[in-house]
Amino acid sequence: MEYPGTLILIMLMAVVAPLLVYVTGRWLTVPVVIFEIVLGILIGPDVLGWAKQDEIVEVLSDLGLSMLIFLAGYEIQFAAVRGDTLRRSAWAWVASLAAGLGIALALTGGDLAESLVIGTALTSTALGAVLPILRDSGKLEGRFGTVAMAFGAVGEFGPIIAMALLFSGRSPGAASAVLLAFAAVTAGAVLWAMRPRPPWFSEVIEKTLHSSAQFAVRFVMLVLAAMLGLSHVFGLDTLLGAFAAGMLTRLVLQGAAPASSHAILGKIEAMGFGFLVPFFYIVTGINFDLDALLDGGRPLLLLPVFLVLFLLVRGAPVRLLAPRDLAGPERTALALFASTCLPLVVAITSIGLDDGVLGAGEGAALVGAAMLSVLTFPLVAFRLLRTSEGKPPGAPPRSSEAADPW
Repeated sequence: MEYPGTLILIMLMAVVAPLLVYVTGRWLTVPVVIFEIVLGILIGPDVLGWAKQDEIVEVLSDLGLSMLIFLAGYEIQFAAVRGDTLRRSAWAWVASLAAGLGIALALTGGDLAESLVIGTALTSTALGAVLPILRDSGKLEGRFGTVAMAFGAVGEFGPIIAMALLFSGRSPGAASAVLLAFAAVTAGAVLWAMRPRPPWFSEVIEKTLHSSAQFAVRFVMLVLAAMLGLSHVFGLDTLLGAFAAGMLTRLVLQGAAPASSHAILGKIEAMGFGFLVPFFYIVTGINFDLDALLDGGRPLLLLPVFLVLFLLVRGAPVRLLAPRDLAGPERTALALFASTCLPLVVAITSIGLDDGVLGAGEGAALVGAAMLSVLTFPLVAFRLLRTSEGKPPGAPPRSSEAADPW
């Protein structure tokens, strides 16, 4: 390892971040991801200059992003996300994509390549960040949670498909053919996953769940590695494989006892949120180009513009097409949650920067606006939800309803 001190620094920041959440929790609810990114910026080259990027740090960061998308895919409950709600969420994302591309073309003066990057980034939803917040606050169960899951899933999956089609370097026809081939293989894996598990499968899970063998955890990691490898073979973004792996894992583990399934998920989340996911967010802060954002007026002015565009491009169609049985404040809260983004914005921006179609200032403004969306939109959304339940806006939530920042 070229810079062993960087790994130690990143893990130190991963420990400091939840401590800062604890200290500030009495006055301000800040998601832990914000502290992770800010701490990454602090130790990064534009501030203290302590952290230096190397190959191992980059690989662990990529694994962290894949784990975040995997866990988002795992959270999808197929029995709940279907029918009219799924259709509405799909149409809302299509409308977002059309609006995003149109506005991006206007912003870039007709530059198609840059517009594709910015327009696609504006349509994303951070399902991997939103679902844990909803689950920890007790809002994931029930009608609102089901709808939020559907709209969030499409907001996560749609941009990943767009990335596969638009940023693969292939012609649209070839990219579609490759994507269809990947979908066919994945569909075969889904059919296999939906078959009844043989008795020995559950027995091995039960016997090794609390031993050093950890068969279930190893099997889940095999599914993730296989889908990441499959997406690589097809020349697609690995995030598509990670999302598909999460969905497959839920189907495979359906045959296990509920207690075992929860225990397995707990172990995977401990690996993800305890190590890999914070690694990704801290490295995102390290790589954040603060100088490009502050150097000159345009990037800094673009930051609030992009933040508003997240609401207009992604939130407005969601608000318009949300199911009619949701109350007005719930529809607005849904739009805010759907407009919350970050992981895919980072991934899409990185592609644009690597391909040279996006300027460093514009990229920093996009990522900075996405960071602010994670900080602000969920807080406002929870305030609206409490209002819709007949509580005063300033009333503190019950412990089971608190917007847990952890």
